[in-house]
Amino acid sequence: MALRSSVEIYNIHTRQSRVVWQTDELFEAPNWSPNGDYLMLNADGLIYRLSLDGDAAPQRVDTGFATLCNNDHGISPDGTLIAVSDKVEFGKSAIYVMPAEGGKPRLVTENLPSYWHGWSPDGKTFAYCGIRDQVFDIYMIGIDGKNETRLTFGEGRNDGPDYSPDGKWIYFNSSRTGLMQIWRVPSAGGAAERITDSNYGDWFPHLSPKGDKVVFVSYDAEVFDHPRDQHVRVRLMDADGGNVETLFELFGGQGTMNSPNWSPDGDEFAYVRYFPAA
Repeated sequence: MALRSSVEIYNIHTRQSRVVWQTDELFEAPNWSPNGDYLMLNADGLIYRLSLDGDAAPQRVDTGFATLCNNDHGISPDGTLIAVSDKVEFGKSAIYVMPAEGGKPRLVTENLPSYWHGWSPDGKTFAYCGIRDQVFDIYMIGIDGKNETRLTFGEGRNDGPDYSPDGKWIYFNSSRTGLMQIWRVPSAGGAAERITDSNYGDWFPHLSPKGDKVVFVSYDAEVFDHPRDQHVRVRLMDADGGNVETLFELFGGQGTMNSPNWSPDGDEFAYVRYFPAA
């Protein structure tokens, strides 16, 4: 079997990785369940659960008509709901919510396309990237589909939002200064603050549940967007942007860690390493 995807976990204290599961199929974007028992991933438009108790293969989650899910998905803080981004119904990405065990998707975002990225700590609000008139910006909305709120206003491309554990900040990546860098904006609205100032293209910041660390992916500066199958770096920094370090390099990029991926205790994070397609 020619391997394509390796689902792995990295411990920020031991500085060691371990392999959870490998496959010849393309799997993406692991979310760690709040109870620590499983990872949720996507593959070929479907959503799967991968148990962390053994070496069993992932089990498909029933997502109803939503069978073109992308890698922007996540699990609610209490573990009872999941959010997915799917384009079956409208031909472009819309955000839906459904029971964690599977069921009928309920539409949250009427304005499209919208790509889910983060769940507020109280479980009441989503952060996501919305494209309106070809402009990529950061938005929030209640999971009941009410009160879409715009937090950025076309200052370059804005994407990949995720909440801080206290809910006060939304971290995201933005090209407003040229290269894609990590920024944060108050969830209540206000001026954005720059967090990274690097020579790489920095994408998909995820805050540790402890609120002290941010893990993210960095591309070579000349790479446009966030493609798959690139040599990238997984980097770690303090929440204020200090003490930036490269943890390791890998063949990955798109799908490696697009959505929230920390363990509940904040000691580890999950990611996907790829192998070149045959």
